[in-house]
Amino acid sequence: MTGSAAIRTEQLDRVSLDAAARRLATALTERGIGIDDAVAVLLRNDIRYFTITEACRYIGARFVVLNWHASAPEIRAILDDSRARLLFGHPDLIATAHAGLPENLPLCQLPTALAPAKSAAASLESLIAASAPYAGRAQKLRGIFPYTSGSTGRPKGILRGFNSVAGDVWDIYRDLSHSFLDLGPGDRLHVCAPLYHTAPNGIAQFALAGGEAELLIGARFEPEDFLATVERERITHAYLVPTMMVRLLKLPEATRRRHDVSSLRFAVSTGAPCPREVKDGINDWFGPILCEAYGASETSFMTYITAAESRLKPGSVGRPINGALLRILDDALQDIPVGETGTIYIRQPRFGPFSYTNTEGALPYQSVDGFVSVGDVGRLDADGYLYISDRKKDMIISGGVNIFPAEIEAELLRLDGVADCAVFGIPDDEFGESVCAFIQPMPGAAQDEDSIRTQLRDRLAGFKIPKRIEYRDELPREDSGKIFKRHLRDPFWEGRPRRI
Repeated sequence: MTGSAAIRTEQLDRVSLDAAARRLATALTERGIGIDDAVAVLLRNDIRYFTITEACRYIGARFVVLNWHASAPEIRAILDDSRARLLFGHPDLIATAHAGLPENLPLCQLPTALAPAKSAAASLESLIAASAPYAGRAQKLRGIFPYTSGSTGRPKGILRGFNSVAGDVWDIYRDLSHSFLDLGPGDRLHVCAPLYHTAPNGIAQFALAGGEAELLIGARFEPEDFLATVERERITHAYLVPTMMVRLLKLPEATRRRHDVSSLRFAVSTGAPCPREVKDGINDWFGPILCEAYGASETSFMTYITAAESRLKPGSVGRPINGALLRILDDALQDIPVGETGTIYIRQPRFGPFSYTNTEGALPYQSVDGFVSVGDVGRLDADGYLYISDRKKDMIISGGVNIFPAEIEAELLRLDGVADCAVFGIPDDEFGESVCAFIQPMPGAAQDEDSIRTQLRDRLAGFKIPKRIEYRDELPREDSGKIFKRHLRDPFWEGRPRRI
């Protein structure tokens, strides 16, 4: 285990991991947990995550990763819907969620120095110590059992069709460790985004399946600590999201020069389209290292673009991978010409179909000849490269015109004095919606709405200029750094029949 005084970083010991996972697999089977059963995980980033997920792989169980920022009722809804048979968690997080836990749900604690055991519930270490190594036949990987955000009703569990896949998904993950992450012997992958998110969890699983590179897990992201970790641990590969990169690029030049980051030769970004200026800034600083992928929890990763391709196709998230097929359809579910914007539909035959555990509220997708959409909007060019405009649910409709917040946010982030921002639609009696921007200024920067609008007029059409601008010293965030946009938007819509 390694680390810094600022933020803990843990390195995976594969031999110890496998030994512990095999014993934990026995402990789970002795508690009646087996194929397609669910166990729940309520943890901050912790290397022991993978002891649990590996044990689940051996016995064919699914693991439900819970967002530890969620409220007790939100956690309870997922535990009930998934029919979780056991909950693993840090003691303080279990205590916080305790009022929402099913009465007879068995608990297993993972104590830490900062969160010691708070009850008589079993600990992960005690389960492992009391169990013999698993002697059964290893099952096919079921993998992560993710839940949607609940924006279209109660959160929905996503059941991927792993049983219908020819071959083991673990073999696909092993392939992706090479073809997707370019990992080989001696490489070191650093992941510090929350493991309750599907993408960083999946990427860590790819590295684990590949079996050749070292995996290091950071507790959380802070820009200078990331640079220090790259230098200290000689990190070769990293998972980053656009917000992390923006924060890195905001560092003073003197801070950047303080750290030797020459070992870093590959980074991959997912989760949100990365603005061209941000991508170019990272590649200019570190060299041409930044690849980008587009995907969804329902379908895994669907497109991929290298740093070299990004120079030729600025703004694209790449071409389909893993046998994925793409279509762009209009609202009548008809294919539209190349270059025109519509809803993105995907088919991922290598991973098989998926289903939801419940369908309360509107479904976020429709199926068309086996192609499904999760509500993203974009276009394909003549060479088959995909360009994403935004998520359909975030789209602003003002006076019948479609406005995509991501475009406005990208321009705001280019302005001096803007550390971060969030753009969304708010009610407008005349136009239905109008554009609202919340801005987090750089320390000491002037807060001048008129100046912001004046600068944007040279870059955006007039109808895209925010009608309302508010400044906040800090925007509400997940621990990944991603903005809780819904927390800013929802108060404007309270008491109104919501269209968006």
